[in-house]
Amino acid sequence: MDRRSFLKTSSAIMGGLAVNSLFNQAVAETKTQFLLDAQHPLLLNFNENSLGMSPKAKDAVIAALPSSFRYPDDARADLIAALGKHYALTDKHVTLGNGSSETIQAAVAMLAAKARQQNQGLQLITPDPTFNYAELYTQSFAGKITKVPLKEDLSFDLKKMEQLADEFDGLSIIYICNPNNPTAMITPASELSEWMHKSSDKQFFIVDEAYAEFVEDPKFISAIELVKQGKNNLVVTRTFSKIFALAGLRVGYGIATPEVIAAIDAFLPLDNTNTAGAVAALASLQDKSFIAYSLKSNNLSRKIVETALDELGITYAPSQANFIFHKVKGDVKTYQKRMADAHIMVGREFPPAMGWSRLTLGTPEEMEQFVIVLKQFREKGWV
Repeated sequence: MDRRSFLKTSSAIMGGLAVNSLFNQAVAETKTQFLLDAQHPLLLNFNENSLGMSPKAKDAVIAALPSSFRYPDDARADLIAALGKHYALTDKHVTLGNGSSETIQAAVAMLAAKARQQNQGLQLITPDPTFNYAELYTQSFAGKITKVPLKEDLSFDLKKMEQLADEFDGLSIIYICNPNNPTAMITPASELSEWMHKSSDKQFFIVDEAYAEFVEDPKFISAIELVKQGKNNLVVTRTFSKIFALAGLRVGYGIATPEVIAAIDAFLPLDNTNTAGAVAALASLQDKSFIAYSLKSNNLSRKIVETALDELGITYAPSQANFIFHKVKGDVKTYQKRMADAHIMVGREFPPAMGWSRLTLGTPEEMEQFVIVLKQFREKGWV
């Protein structure tokens, strides 16, 4: 099902975005009525970026196709060098992955091997709910999974997590998704860095910043700054799937000290990033106008939804990502089904946070359509 086959409307919304040629191009393409049916649903359930990739990324992929019979070594090397330069680090501080999930997987594998070599136990300490790939990978190595429920305000209970790490006689992996998925909330840098600065060598942090490019709250500071300070028990993972809209090309990366990167790379396959993905990622990283466009579009989409939720009196968490975590009246599965019947795919429930649904932010015109349906649901007493 082609999500790019959605037909667009709402010139007023797009007019609000017309700050550069990309926005003007989008306005020119919004000539027909928005189509919403079984063949053209709104896909607002997987935190993808409905804008699609940068035009420069598309051009880069097309230009690379004639040489795709060669291995991707040069394309990978160029991307690694560019990422190192982007963060004022070296290429030795960067590892590429088949999405950021592979970097998380390799980090867990590296730490599991380290625990075995040192005849230590292994545990993962993770907030609950959060993105669960670190948990799934740790289970495959028979590690102990220690889940810490979110506090009442949906923030991380870092003090409890720290206590559990200090009490464990072995190696602790601490997984921090910042902003968190599914809540879209940030963990302020002051709270996280305080723990990390006093952490022992038996505590290793995987800080997942998949949505960091969407954040505008000054309380957020990337953990990459701690890498620059030489923290040797940390890897920061990022992805090109979100603000850069390259989810299908599977390009992610990790930032850490050279020692940590070398250890992680030992658990990664060679050439795990293909040529098309590497050149698209490099072009996207350099396309500043597209990044600004993607951020502005997301901010406007968030505003459209938040305004409607406020109007309807629906509780939601403060979002710093490309999705919103909001309360649902009654059973979430029933809400999902009703939305699906209206040709809108929305997110599931994330136990133990019961009664909440995660809504991906599509384009502004898509979110206007969502709001229309949401208000129809209110008229029927469903929300």
